[in-house]
Amino acid sequence: MEQTLRAEMVASVHSVVARVGDAVVVGDTIVILESMKMEIPVVVEIAGTVSEISVAPGDVVREGDVIAILL
Repeated sequence: MEQTLRAEMVASVHSVVARVGDAVVVGDTIVILESMKMEIPVVVEIAGTVSEISVAPGDVVREGDVIAILL
C-alpha cells in the first residue's frame, strides 16, 4: 500500500533524515520541518520502504505539498 506524506503547514525543510530505499516503521522520522523556530518531525504512519523524497534542506513547503512517498 502506497503512503504519501504531505506537509500539514507552511514550513522550511530543516533536514531530511531518510533516504530512498530505506525501510521504515511506524513512528520513524522521514523529514524534519521548521516553522516559527520549532522543529516538527514528519513521521511514518504505515511501515514501508521510502520510494521518493520530494524535498531537500532549505526548501519551503506549503500545506498539502508532497514530502515523501512510501511503498
